[in-house]
Amino acid sequence: MTLCIGVITIGIFLGSLVLIFSEKLHRSITAIAAAGLMVIFGRIFGFYSEEAALEAVDFNTLGLLLGMMTLVAMLEPTGFFEYLAVLAARSSKGKPMRLFVLLGVITTILSMFLPNVTTIVLIAPITILICEILGVSAIPYLITEALLSNTGGVATLIGDPPNVLIGSAAGFSFNDFLIYSLPIVFISWAGALFFLRYLFRKELSKRPRNAGAVMQLKAAESLNDPRSARIVLVVLGGAILFFFLHHALQVSPALIALSAAAFALVLVRPDLEEMLKKIEWSVLIFFGALFVMVGGIEAAGVWEVVAAFVERASTIPPVLFGIAVIWIVAALSAVVDNVPITIALIPVIHRLGASGMDVAPLWWALAFGAGFGGNGTIVGSTVNIIVADLSQKTHTPITAEIWSKRGLPVMLVTCAIASIMYAVFYQSFLYSAP
Repeated sequence: MTLCIGVITIGIFLGSLVLIFSEKLHRSITAIAAAGLMVIFGRIFGFYSEEAALEAVDFNTLGLLLGMMTLVAMLEPTGFFEYLAVLAARSSKGKPMRLFVLLGVITTILSMFLPNVTTIVLIAPITILICEILGVSAIPYLITEALLSNTGGVATLIGDPPNVLIGSAAGFSFNDFLIYSLPIVFISWAGALFFLRYLFRKELSKRPRNAGAVMQLKAAESLNDPRSARIVLVVLGGAILFFFLHHALQVSPALIALSAAAFALVLVRPDLEEMLKKIEWSVLIFFGALFVMVGGIEAAGVWEVVAAFVERASTIPPVLFGIAVIWIVAALSAVVDNVPITIALIPVIHRLGASGMDVAPLWWALAFGAGFGGNGTIVGSTVNIIVADLSQKTHTPITAEIWSKRGLPVMLVTCAIASIMYAVFYQSFLYSAP
C-alpha cells in the first residue's frame, strides 16, 4: 500500500509538470488542479489533509515575492526601465557590441535585486523596440538578457526564485548569498558574457542600418513620473539595506519586502486596481500549488526513500558529491523549470541533514545547479519562455533549436566554472550553515 501511494503521488506531480510544459493549460490552473487532487488523494488514504497542505506552503517565500512584485508594479508605470534602456542605447552610439554588453549588464544588475521574471517582462519589449530602430535582429540581445538574468540572479537571495526557496529552507541570509554565492556567480557571469560575445560574433559584427537613430532618443522623456520613481527607488534601496540586517534584526525577508511595499503604497498612492493587474499572481499561485504537491509527496514518505538512496550514493568524497549535485540539478532544470526541481529537492536535503550529513555545501550546489541549469533549454526557466514568447512579435522568432545552440553551451560553461570554484571554496561552504 505504501509503495502504491508513493507511486501515485509521484505520478500526480510528474503528470502535472508534463501538462504544464506541454502548455495544454495555463500552468497555474494545472498546478491548482494537481494540488487539489493531491489533497483529495491524501484524505482518502489518510496521509494528507487540508491543514497539512496549508502548513506545507512556504509563506515566507510567497511574501517576499509579493512584496518585491508590488514595488516593481509601482515602478513600472514611471518609465524607469525605459529610461535605463534608452540610456544604454544612447551610450552604445548604435554600436551592436557595446549595446549588447550594456543591456546585458543592466539586466543582470536589475535581476540581482528584483524578480528576474519581472525584469525581463519590462526590459525585453524595450530591447525589441531599440533593435527595430537600429534595424538589427533582436535575437542576440533577448537571449543574452535571459541567460545573464538567470545567471546573475543566483548572486543574491532575492534575485532568482530558486534562491528565495533555498534561502527560506536553509535559513540563509541576504549576506550569506553575497559572501558565498556572489563571487562564484560573478566569475561564471563574466565567462558567460565573454562566451556569448563569441557565439553571437557574426550577428554583432553587422553594421546597423540606422546606427544614428538611437542618438535621437531622449532618456528624460521616458520618465512619466519622476517623483514616484524616486520614491519607489528610495524605498527599494531601504528594503535592500534592511535585507543586509534582517538576521541581526531577527525579521524575515518577507516582512521587509511587504513592509517596503506597504510604505511605498502609502507614499505613491497609485491606481490600486491597475497596480494589482501588474503583479504576477499566476506565479504566486503556481508556487503555492507546488508547495502543496511536494508536501503531499513528503507526507506519503517518498522523500524518505529518495533520501535513503541518495545517502548511500553519498559515500563518494563530499566535494565530488556536491559537484555531482550541481550537474544533476542543472540537467533536470534544463528539462523541467528550475522552480519545481528546487521545491522537490529541498525536502531531500533536509532528510540528508537529519541523517547527520553536513548539508550546508549541498544548498549552494542546488542553487548553482538550478540557476545555471535553467539556461540549457527554452523551457529551463520562466524567463526563457517569456523571452521566446515576446520574440514571436519580431521578424526572427526564437525557436527551441536557436536557443539550444546558445543556451546549452552557456549552461555547460557556467556549470563548469561553478564546479571548479565549488571545489576550491568547499571548506568555506561548511561554515555557511546558520
